[in-house]
Amino acid sequence: MSEKVKSMAGKNLSKLMIKGYMDLHEKAAKGAFCVWIAINVPAEIFAGFDNVVYGVPESHAAMCAGKGIGVLQCEKAENTGYSQDLCSYARIDIGNLTDGSKDSPSFGLPKPDLVVSNNNNCALISKWFDVHHREMDIPHFIMDIPFCYEPQKQKNQSYIISQIKDLISLIEKLSGQKFNFDKFEKAVFHSWEGFCEWKNFLELAKEKPSPVTAFDSFVHMAPFLTLRGTPVLKEHFKILAEEARQNIKTGNLPVKKEKYRLFWDNIAPWHQLGKMSKRLSQMGANIVGASYTSCMGTVEGSFELYKWDEKDPFEYIARMMNSYMCPHGMELRYSSMKGVIEKLGIDGVIFASNRSCKPYSITQMDQQKRISDYFGIPAVMIDVDHADARKYSEENAFMRIGALLETIDSKRKN
Repeated sequence: MSEKVKSMAGKNLSKLMIKGYMDLHEKAAKGAFCVWIAINVPAEIFAGFDNVVYGVPESHAAMCAGKGIGVLQCEKAENTGYSQDLCSYARIDIGNLTDGSKDSPSFGLPKPDLVVSNNNNCALISKWFDVHHREMDIPHFIMDIPFCYEPQKQKNQSYIISQIKDLISLIEKLSGQKFNFDKFEKAVFHSWEGFCEWKNFLELAKEKPSPVTAFDSFVHMAPFLTLRGTPVLKEHFKILAEEARQNIKTGNLPVKKEKYRLFWDNIAPWHQLGKMSKRLSQMGANIVGASYTSCMGTVEGSFELYKWDEKDPFEYIARMMNSYMCPHGMELRYSSMKGVIEKLGIDGVIFASNRSCKPYSITQMDQQKRISDYFGIPAVMIDVDHADARKYSEENAFMRIGALLETIDSKRKN
């Protein structure tokens, strides 16, 4: 990673993540009702209960990949019969459970009392969580989120809200705890404040050279997945934004001789963050933005912050169910990317065709052509897998990235 990982924000992130996992294990061991959720499930509802905690298998899998044990965990699942064609997050999670999480950097996640998935990132998640439902003999609640070809309709929002309330009723029944609306509302407000600070951080990527690199935004999005609905979300993202502003003044920038401003489309390659960041920096290239992190706090068709009126928290979290890229049609994805490329002054785009995330990758060839045609900027497609390092070739990827930079140079000369 870049030097900024050792910064105040980086140190704070390490403390938050360690404490978060320790608290999760400790509370579950003392009898808290434990829920495992997919990343887009509105975790703020758990704050409405006195003793409900949650874990995020996808976030844990990303951490395993980042720590270099993604392949090890994948192979454990494959040795029990799961195909390499399945999402590497799922294989890491399932493989981790085959031996009691003995290789996990966080001792895994505490055993859940309930798993909650959704189908708006990909259909695999509900099948993946069904494995836990069968193996652990626990309930599985599936949220059905309509696909988006246009902004969320009122009938779809009402449909999502009804499911959120059904989930709350189920947790009340299973845990024996009553839901407190005021606590829930406060948690939603904490998340909203966190989103505002996150956007303040990402906005700084407009500066030239940029104090923001996508590699830092990839890493620092972690609290959004594991600490939603808490005041520390805002506090951490505020530290991150303030430090980036200070780095502009001091010149402590991720790519000091920034020659190329790039944009990344797809999930982070967790096993390559350090190597890729260093190598690109040496080439004078900075990936200043990414669709994966830009969509936090937004809704379909734009990467601008969705401004909540601070009224109905159920309406707000239902809108946030439409914040991710996977359940968006091609026009909405194009609209989002078009806006951010214009704002950040992007020279070229890297489309990462992700072997594990087919819903994210399926429109990329069309998007690559449309972006290049509209802006007249080069774009390249590289092969990657977000968590399985066996499906990535560094030299092949950088051969294409190098060609991208050469094309940018040629275009500038002409």
